[in-house]
Amino acid sequence: MDPRKEKYMKLMGQLTEGFDWPSVYMFKFIVPADNSKIAQVESLFNSKEAQISIRNSRKGNFVSITAKEMMMSPEKVIERYLEAEGIEGLISL
Repeated sequence: MDPRKEKYMKLMGQLTEGFDWPSVYMFKFIVPADNSKIAQVESLFNSKEAQISIRNSRKGNFVSITAKEMMMSPEKVIERYLEAEGIEGLISL
């Protein structure tokens, strides 16, 4: 099985067992300190309810982005991670 698919199947199991849905879910990403990359991540969370915090790394080369948003199901969480994969240089935590 492809490692990417395996990763998301494992996550689906963890989300299904560990949360009551709908639930507030916290996403964490690291991206290069580039305004366009930061904007791309922020655009994933365009709802008015999302809380986004951004923190620069010590040397300023990277940015940590934390977003908390009400998610309706584990499938919606995984959809969001799949959308984020399209952002070059992004690391999902």
